[in-house]
Amino acid sequence: MIKPPHSISENHQRKNAVFLAGSIEMGKAEDWQQKLEIYFEQLDDYTVLNPRRDDWDSSWKQSIDNPLFKEQVSWELEGLEKATAIIMYLSPETKAPISLLELGLHADSKKMLVCCPQGYWRKGNVEIVCERYSIPFYEQMDQLLKHHFPIA
Repeated sequence: MIKPPHSISENHQRKNAVFLAGSIEMGKAEDWQQKLEIYFEQLDDYTVLNPRRDDWDSSWKQSIDNPLFKEQVSWELEGLEKATAIIMYLSPETKAPISLLELGLHADSKKMLVCCPQGYWRKGNVEIVCERYSIPFYEQMDQLLKHHFPIA
């Protein structure tokens, strides 16, 4: 498992990498990434790229001129590009605008997998994008994991 600010290039040594995209919103979303980290510990072929930074400071100015913020966003962009799979979870408790941006950026990449439960404010839009770009779509994370990352 790799989290920012740790280097992806220096630490990713497995065959595959899965990026955990989706709801965080500075703590509004449950820490669903931690549950997936535990799940992927059972699979030897995957490095987990988790953007939920342990030392995140919500007072950071979200500006290209802020080196810590730029480092975070650059880490996420690199992780999305290098990942062999992107799991996106859109929590109904959040709006997740950056996740929607990432969905648009990688919709045609053939590596997106989306979990969007009932109650997410733009679920219809997400479903239509997934249908248009043949992105596997699930309402429950356990179904996504079982189908794409089964544990023997």
